[in-house]
Amino acid sequence: MSFELHTVEELIEADKKYIWHPYTEFGSANHVYPVKEAYGICITLTDGRELIDGIASWWSCLHGYNHPQLNQAIESQLAKMAHVMFAGLTHEPAIKLAKKLVEITPEGLNKVFFSDSGSVAVEVAMKMALQYWISQHQPQRNKFLTIKQGYHGDTLATMSLCDPHSGMHHLFHHALQHQFFAEAPDSAFDERNFDHFAQVLKRNKQNIAAVILEPIVQGAGGMKFYSPQYLKQVRALCDEYDLLLIADEIATGFGRTGKLFACEHAGISPDIMCLGKALSAGYITLAATLCNDKVSNGISQGPANIFMHGPTYMANPLACAVANTSIDLLLSQDWQSIINNIEQQMKLELLPCKKMPGVKDVRVLGAIGVVEMEEKIDTQALMPKIIEKGVWLRPFGNIIYLTPAFIISRDDLSILTHAVCEIVKEIKLTRDISEII
Repeated sequence: MSFELHTVEELIEADKKYIWHPYTEFGSANHVYPVKEAYGICITLTDGRELIDGIASWWSCLHGYNHPQLNQAIESQLAKMAHVMFAGLTHEPAIKLAKKLVEITPEGLNKVFFSDSGSVAVEVAMKMALQYWISQHQPQRNKFLTIKQGYHGDTLATMSLCDPHSGMHHLFHHALQHQFFAEAPDSAFDERNFDHFAQVLKRNKQNIAAVILEPIVQGAGGMKFYSPQYLKQVRALCDEYDLLLIADEIATGFGRTGKLFACEHAGISPDIMCLGKALSAGYITLAATLCNDKVSNGISQGPANIFMHGPTYMANPLACAVANTSIDLLLSQDWQSIINNIEQQMKLELLPCKKMPGVKDVRVLGAIGVVEMEEKIDTQALMPKIIEKGVWLRPFGNIIYLTPAFIISRDDLSILTHAVCEIVKEIKLTRDISEII
């Protein structure tokens, strides 16, 4: 039996036969593009075409691909050990990384639990909150309050935190635990909007284990931005009712919003914080859940006194080694100026989209640029046109967005922003033609 694949067509045919891609109909390999290699901000397809990556592989590759210092970190660690179990054993890369994370995250977060994906990091946070209240002899506090239009992961528990009616996982609504949902915050702070959150919290406080939200930026639920004042008042209300606050910074962490962590926009510290995506710079999957003394002491003093979780690949040495180097690399630069320059350029160059027919909104924060359309985009039909422009984007719902690597040049960023403007025009043109036909 031969397993050799020589042509693009053979690769696609094998992909179509064996692989199920995320959020894709099985066997739709005509909509995938085999990659030969990636370097800097460019993805090179097997057929030789080069694409400027505008979304940094789902926000993760903040330093781009194939970075020499990150490669070296992996190679050096590989020569020592690729993996070792983390129960009863420990290692230097994990210890260094935990210390770094405690030093750079908001004050009070001083315990680190490693896992291997963002969804699991949120599951860990949920379990921490639940076990905390079990330890406080209040097991009835077993539900979570969040805001609509949010997204917190694809695993069973995290799906229950996504908007049950319009979110990515509404299909499973009747099979999931029902959580409490408040109206999504507006872009500008509105007391009446916050009042709905406050009322839901007050009405159900005896059954709530924690409030969980994505600080300042709601990601895959619609790329909405909201006021830091809202987050400040959420923190204040959690303090008033002695509830835990979980900040899901998986997408927003490590400078993406213009602050090292989005919580800093509001000057608050959560009781639990989830990190992932850019944590290991897109090299090896890694996530972390941090908590403060209140949470760790509360669990440790309970009937179990141990935290009941333990992923097989937690604190993988290769992933921890590259994460350490990535953080050092980020902090060794004037990263605030870099993000500010990206932000200002995207604001200027995406502005023309605002006047185009079919566009609902254009918004930019840090290294996040969003064009929101009035109607849903046919992503599969649009992808060949995106590829023709020499860029890699992945629209979803009614959103076209940019989250480029921080190393992107002004010229390459202009190629991306101009491509977005052209795509918006073509969406409108295609619809006009279809209406005439």
